[in-house]
Amino acid sequence: MAKPGPIQGRIYKGIGGLYYVKTPSAVLECQPRGIFRRQGVAPLVGDWVTVEPGQEGRGQIVEIHPRRNWFVRPRVANLDQLVFVVSSCDPSPNLSVLDRLIAIGEYKKVEMLLVVTKTDLCQAHELEEIYRGAGFTVVSVCGGDEEGVRRVYDALAGKMSVFTGNSGVGKSTLLNRIDPRFTIPTGDISKKLGRGRHTTRHVELYELENGGIVADTPGFSAIEVEQFERIRKEELEGCFREFAPYLGLCRFTGCSHTKEKGCAVLEALREGTIAPSRHESYVQMYEQARQIKDWELPGNDSQQSGKRGTNR
Repeated sequence: MAKPGPIQGRIYKGIGGLYYVKTPSAVLECQPRGIFRRQGVAPLVGDWVTVEPGQEGRGQIVEIHPRRNWFVRPRVANLDQLVFVVSSCDPSPNLSVLDRLIAIGEYKKVEMLLVVTKTDLCQAHELEEIYRGAGFTVVSVCGGDEEGVRRVYDALAGKMSVFTGNSGVGKSTLLNRIDPRFTIPTGDISKKLGRGRHTTRHVELYELENGGIVADTPGFSAIEVEQFERIRKEELEGCFREFAPYLGLCRFTGCSHTKEKGCAVLEALREGTIAPSRHESYVQMYEQARQIKDWELPGNDSQQSGKRGTNR
C-alpha cells in the first residue's frame, strides 16, 4: 500500500512537544522535524503546516508556512483579532498591563475587542469610557446578560480570535457561555493572592458555528507581562491610536510626548482628549523601551517570518 503524501493543515493544540494538526480528513498527533529546533523555530498554535502522515493517527510536521503575525504570549500565530478580557473587579483591572497588551495588538496590526466582565458586581463606566474614548470597541458582560454574550459572539464570526487577560477575569467562563460545547474548566479567585488560579494550561483552538475560531489561553500575572513583546521607543507612539491626530504637530522633531514643551499630545492630555491613565502607560512603556538594547528587540528572525523549514 502506498504511503500517504504530505498534506496541509492547521495546528489547533500543542502540549508537551506534541502538536495536533487538523487536516481536511483527520486530526494528526505530530512531532516537528529536528531541523526546526536547529533553526530556532518552534511551531505555534494557529500555524498552517505541511505534515507527512504516519501510522495510527500520527505524523510529522515538515514545513511551517509563512506567518501573517505571531505573538510571544499568548504563543499563537495568524491572528485576525485579539479579545482582551478584563474584569471590573475581583481581580481589579490593571490598566498598565491592559495598555501594554493593546499596544502589542496595535504593533501587530490586528483587530481588537475589549470585553469587561463582572459588571453585575462592580460598575465599570469609567473603564469603558477610557477605552471607547481611545477608539476601541468595548462590550460589557455580566451574569445572566445574554445580550453582551451575543455581541461578543457576533464579533468573532469568520475570524481567528484569541482571548487573553489576567488570570481570574473570566475568559474561560465567557467562552463556555458563547458556546456550551467547549466545557472549558474554570476556577475561582484565590483570596490569599487576590488573583485567579490558572485553569487553562495550554493554547487550544475552538470552532464556532458562525465560522469563527477562538482560542482560550493561559492567564498571566502582572509580573509575567514583562515576557511579552518589546516595542522600539520610536514606534511606540503609533501603538496608541488616540495620539494619531496630534503626531507631527509637536514643536520639536523627535518629540517623545513625555515632557517636552510644545508637545501636541501633552496639550491634548491637558485638554482631556487623552485619558491620563493611557498617557501614564505610554510614558512607562517609553521609559522601559529606552533601556532596551538593539539585540533584545525582535528582528527579521525565523520566528517572526515563519521561515520554512524542510528536511525532505
